This record gives sequence, structure tokens and C-alpha cells, in this order.
Amino acid sequence: MTSKQEAVQPRENPLGAFISRAIVQLFHFGWQQALSCLFPVVIFASLALTQVIPLPFLPRYDWLLLICLLMQWLMLRSGLETKDELKVITLFHIIGLALELFKVHMGSWSYPEEGYSKVFGVPLYSGFMYASVASYLCQAWRRLEVELIKWPSLWAVVPLAASIYLNFFTHHFWIDVRWWLSGLVILVFWQSWVSYEVNGSRYRMPLALSFVLIGFFIWVAENIATYFGAWKYPNQTEAWSLVHLGKVSSWLLLVIVSFLIVAVLKQIKGDSSGKVKSHAS
Repeated sequence: MTSKQEAVQPRENPLGAFISRAIVQLFHFGWQQALSCLFPVVIFASLALTQVIPLPFLPRYDWLLLICLLMQWLMLRSGLETKDELKVITLFHIIGLALELFKVHMGSWSYPEEGYSKVFGVPLYSGFMYASVASYLCQAWRRLEVELIKWPSLWAVVPLAASIYLNFFTHHFWIDVRWWLSGLVILVFWQSWVSYEVNGSRYRMPLALSFVLIGFFIWVAENIATYFGAWKYPNQTEAWSLVHLGKVSSWLLLVIVSFLIVAVLKQIKGDSSGKVKSHAS
């Protein structure tokens, strides 16, 4: 009797179990990503709402600056962001503003609306768009317990990051070497992987692939931002049009710079506390 009962019991479906597990893990991964993207989401929502809702007392750019400052304060006060992460975000704000001032001066894009908080044609809220990228990287790093595998020497990483950032300036006067720099990125990080944890399980992917994915999604976000008038490229002054796909390469390089800065600061912080999350294998 026992053998017959066992015979009619349904067998476990390995494919079904795998799919169920994958869906659960994808949900957990998406939730952690959503929490890490809170600052960028607030910026995009503010861009959309301030475009359609009449604002009293102050121009739109000034309201956006106030919203970003309030959001930054709330994230720090609530514990969603740490003081160390705020220092990193402030650094990115400065780096982003320097790039904005130069690019607007060179006519790469413009901020056509009025604002009391504009400096040489650049509204101060624009720095928060760069800071929001740093906010995402810092929070995702912490929430997903990111570890770097076969991370290159600082002697290779720091000059590479500096060269990529400087090329955003120098290509206006000299040749654009972004593709050479992209090739160097592949060579330097050919064996590097990023490891991360989702719901108790660890996964990993090639570091270069993570650069491409983040850069692509920032390009998608850029299309949303320009649609809601965050800034305008020369070909968008009359009517909005899709941002050229070639801009993905610019965002890819900017993401690489952002990631390298965060990674170096994490390593320095880890060295000072004796907890370096970067290993050889």
C-alpha cells in the first residue's frame, strides 16, 4: 500500500521550481534597486510635476533646487543615507556642476528658463542630477553588499578615471579619445567582476557589463529628463526629439568615472577600517 501511495505522489518539477525561485529573486532585486533609486525618482517626478503645475513665488529651477535640498535632508535624517554617503554625493555635486558650467558655456546644451539660482546659465539643481547617480551607486552598493573581484590597482584606476573626466573638457579643443579610453576600460577591467547579494544568494557579473547596463538606463532617464525640460540639446530647442543613441557612450564613460570614484573611496574607507571588500578570486 505504501509503495502505491508513493507512486501516485506528484514529482517535483525542477523547471517550475527554478522559475519560481527566479521570480522571487527578481522581485527582491527589483525592490532593492527601487529603494536605491529613490533620489533619482524624486528628481524625475519633480521635473514632471513642475512642468505641468503652475508654481508660485519662485521660478521652476529654484523650486527644483529646494525640492532636491529637502530630499537630501530627509534621506539623511531618516537614515536612508549615511553621512559618509553624503560626503560622496557632495563630491559628485561639485564634479557635476563643474562639468555643467563648462558644457553650457561651450553650447553643448542649455537651460533656457529663468531662475534666481542660476550661475553662468547653470541652475544649481543640476548638480543633484549627478549626485543622484552617486546616491544610487552608494545605496545599491550597501543594500546588495557589493564586492569587487580582481579589482585593478589604484595606479591604473585613478589615472583612467581622471582621463575619462578630463576628456569631457578637452575634446572641445583636441581630438575626442573616448573610444581609446573605452578600449582601455575593457583592458583594465577584463578580468574584473562585481559580486552582489540578493535575498541570501550571491551572484556576479562582468564589471564591464554592469557599466553598459547602468549607462543605457541613464540614457533612457536622460530622454525622460529632456522631455520634461530639465535641459535642452541644440536639436531640441524647437521641439523635443529622442536623444541621439551615441550619447550612450558619454553616459557610459560618466558611469565608469562615477563607479570608479565610489569604488576607490570605498577601498580607502575599507583600508582605514580594516574591511576591504575587494578580493582576487
